[in-house]
Amino acid sequence: MRTISLSNNDKLKKCKHIVTLAHQLRMKKVKFNIEYPLSNASLTILWSSIGTPYGLSEWFADEVNAEDNIYTFTWDNHSQRAYLLQSKQNSHIRFQWEEDKGTDVYFEMKILTSELSNDVLLYVTDFAESSDMDDAVLLWNQHVETLKRLTGM
Repeated sequence: MRTISLSNNDKLKKCKHIVTLAHQLRMKKVKFNIEYPLSNASLTILWSSIGTPYGLSEWFADEVNAEDNIYTFTWDNHSQRAYLLQSKQNSHIRFQWEEDKGTDVYFEMKILTSELSNDVLLYVTDFAESSDMDDAVLLWNQHVETLKRLTGM
């Protein structure tokens, strides 16, 4: 039988790795989708509302600033940074919060057209911890209600 001796530094790294894995397992975020029908929606207005910092500051956050692919969202003097992962005009925009970097977690807003009614839909994909799911959906509902009210959709 062979004994392997780890240095204190290696032991510390191993402990940090185990704690990180335990934290990730305990705090696993779950993907969810919400579809919002937007009657009388103008594609141009909807895209400018979800695809530009100014548009996002009208309904999603108090203030939104973008520098290259890093967006800073501010609510009540609290700021949170997100990376712009994908954007296609009049189609979709995808962000990842700085705290989720290195994971598959993101939030996305897609513009779709219903095949049945030909209505425009806003399709939201986001992630939340299971215990926070109801609050996350409620928050999106409130944001989209504000969007509808401001744009007349």
